[in-house]
Amino acid sequence: MNVLVVIPTYNERENLPVVAAGVLKHGYRLLVVDDGSPDGTGALAEDLAKANPGRVTVMHRTGQRGLGRSYIDGLRHALAEGTADLICQMDADLSHNPDYLPDLVAAAATNDLVIGSRYLYGVSVVNWPLHRIFLSAFANRYIRFVTRLRTSDCTSGFRCWRREALARIPLERMVSDGYSFLVEMLYEANRRRCRIDEVPIIFVERRQGQSKLSSGVLVESLIMPWRLVFSSARD
Repeated sequence: MNVLVVIPTYNERENLPVVAAGVLKHGYRLLVVDDGSPDGTGALAEDLAKANPGRVTVMHRTGQRGLGRSYIDGLRHALAEGTADLICQMDADLSHNPDYLPDLVAAAATNDLVIGSRYLYGVSVVNWPLHRIFLSAFANRYIRFVTRLRTSDCTSGFRCWRREALARIPLERMVSDGYSFLVEMLYEANRRRCRIDEVPIIFVERRQGQSKLSSGVLVESLIMPWRLVFSSARD
């Protein structure tokens, strides 16, 4: 299977070489979507592309920043490129271990969307303070209650899509950002009867840099599930 891994970056200069090496060692290709990082991540990504021709591609975004916007541009590019059978998405901060990618890819043989789950068998998180674990666990319970999704980890950004399934998702209509974008994508996949499964991962808090979690992201995460439900009711 031809596998392309999409990784959005913003100030990930320390982490990108490590995560890129982890992706490439499996024989997968890499698309780095840099959001105008002031720390030089984009230039470093270009160096990686020159060192790995045909295996690493770089997209430099301009305009309004955001995780959701970066993913939309990256995923649309992956679809337009047209050569990948499977399109994976993951964070650049090493919280998503590239060693789990083959597990996601293997599960995609019989599923349209595979999620690397922190909560499939209890809580598999390392180096999070207790309040952060409670917040994440509550968010997932809240999302499942409102949307009736059955996925244990609705906010995980570690995912593998079959190309034809991703092509059915209306990326041009996605309006949310941050973690809400991940919920919105999952909800749309479920609405379109995609076969969704999860594989267990151990999530490790970022080693370098600062978390992108903000109060605005949290507020949007509270509103998004209701917006999705009301929007689908009108369709």
